[in-house]
Amino acid sequence: MRYVFWFWFVPMGFLWSWFFLSYHDISFGLRFFSRQTHDLVFLIYGHVLGMEKDVVVQLLVKACIVDTFLIMGILAFRRRKAIRAWWQERQAGGPAPTPVQAKAADQIVAPAE
Repeated sequence: MRYVFWFWFVPMGFLWSWFFLSYHDISFGLRFFSRQTHDLVFLIYGHVLGMEKDVVVQLLVKACIVDTFLIMGILAFRRRKAIRAWWQERQAGGPAPTPVQAKAADQIVAPAE
């Protein structure tokens, strides 16, 4: 999970924070976050790919969505046993008592009247 954080979540966080800050021209005095830089970056990508810059933005969004589902699917596949156990526990109506809890419940004696 640590690797997923460093190699997927952090770069996506940097990308989308730059995208939204530069799109809304919240530059904090830095040219890197300006709207002009935003337009220039996507104009260059569009020129290299031979398409309009608006199409590049749409492709970027779609690629990030597909990438997210792919990464989450891989993680779910790797933890399928834990997910299945959680789901069965949820369907059963709550967590099954642990052996210690079951033994303690057997030793409870009703008070004498």
